[in-house]
Parts: sequence; C-alpha cells; structure tokens
Amino acid sequence: MGRMDGKVALITGAARGQGRSHALRLAEEGAEIIAVDICDHIDSVPFSMGTADDLAETVKLVENLDRRIVTCVADVRDSAQMAAAVEQGLAEFGHLDVVCANAGIASMGMTWELTEEQWRDVTDVNLTGVWRTLKAVIPTLIEQGTGGSVVITSSMAGVMGLGGIAHYTAAKHAVIGLMRSLVNEVSAYRIRVNCVNPTTVNTPMIQNDAFYQYVGATTSEEMGAFFQSLNALPVPWVEPIDISNAVLYLASDESRYVTGLTLWVDAGLGTKVGAG
Repeated sequence: MGRMDGKVALITGAARGQGRSHALRLAEEGAEIIAVDICDHIDSVPFSMGTADDLAETVKLVENLDRRIVTCVADVRDSAQMAAAVEQGLAEFGHLDVVCANAGIASMGMTWELTEEQWRDVTDVNLTGVWRTLKAVIPTLIEQGTGGSVVITSSMAGVMGLGGIAHYTAAKHAVIGLMRSLVNEVSAYRIRVNCVNPTTVNTPMIQNDAFYQYVGATTSEEMGAFFQSLNALPVPWVEPIDISNAVLYLASDESRYVTGLTLWVDAGLGTKVGAG
C-alpha cells in the first residue's frame, strides 16, 4: 500500500528537474499525476528550459510505474491556462488532493544591472506564478471539503540574501510570506500549506555555462567545489530525489498536522551561514 494511494497531485514545472522527480516519487507511492509545464523558452533565461519531449518523457516514466498521468501545456503566468489545466485534471480524475507549486526560473546579474525583463520574468514565474497556481486550485480544494496539501517550492535563497540573484531571492522570500498568509486563510478547510527550501539542486538550472559563470567557475567540478565549501555536510549539492522525499512527506498524511513550515533540505547550508 502506497503512502499516496487514492490521491491526485498537480505539479507545475513537471517536464524535467525537480518537477519530474516529484511526479515520479508521488506516483511511486500511488498518486495519479496532473503534470503542468510551459514547454517553451522564456527569452531572459540563460539556459534551456523544459520541452514537449521532456514532458513526454515524464509521462512515460510515470506510466511505467502503472500510474495515470494527464499533461497540460500551460504557463503559470497565465491564469486562464492554469484554470484550464485544473479543469482538465479534474475531468480525468474527478478530484485533487495535492498541489506542488514548483515551476521556477532563474537568471543572474547584480541588482542594479538586472534588466526590466529579467526582473519581470523571474518574479512573474517564481512568485506571481505561484499565486496564480494557488488561485486556480484553492477553490476546488475548498469545494471538495476533503482538505488537501499545498507544497510551494521556495529555496534557501528564500531565507538568505544571495548576491547576483536579487530578483530570484526576493521572489523566494515572498512565497514564504504567501504561504504563511494562506495558512491563516485555508486551515479551517483542513488544507495544509508548506514550503520546501532546497540548497543547490543538481538539475539543468545549475548545470549550464551561465550558472558556472555566476559562481566564477568554468566546469561543473569547479562549481561543485564552491558549493561544497558553503554546505556543512561534505556535498556540493543535493539531488532532485532528496527534495522529492521532502515533498512526499508534506503531501502525505504523515504530515497531517504540519502546516506553515519551511522545510530546509539544505545539507546544513543555513546553519553554517546563519540563515534566518
């Protein structure tokens, strides 16, 4: 018997990276999946984003686990598209239990050098896109009357001031505030809302030339040495599955009385640097 048997989980940014990992981990435990991704590129992002082929691979991997999955190509910056994604998932599965507001992008630059486009795109996806996701799903969770779990992907950048990514840091701080407000709005409906706060995660978001340059490295190995110097545990980064296991806990009934939490999966980064 799986820890997510009978549950349906909607995951944004599901084509690859952490989103795909979350879909697979929840499916392994019995969940049916509504996988949402833009499957397109945003011009200000300095690395490749997930594609339709990536989303198709997520479908294949979930179906190999003998679970059902519905895919929706939708942009979290578009409320109508997110509402349509929820409707499509409900038409297939009839209910919704878990929402992973995971979609996120990044770009780099000193605060005063960021372009208007960089600032807008990162905050539109990483903050306003989370709000639009919540706006699309919360009425359904309330109407169902069966509670639910919302897991928002923040970051250790949400509790630290990281230079060179002020727009990303601001958005990741802000979703924690959004989570805390929502707790006070939906707890009466037995809907739980939490954030997961990863340290650096080994995904395409960091394994690219632009990110190497951001930390002053030329290779993945050099970048790994830099990040390992920041973490308390002797690792350069964590893997997507490490975040997915935390998401699984917050999504499952094992955390039925856990709400308003920022769950650090940070290899000791926050304690080492004294994050708030």
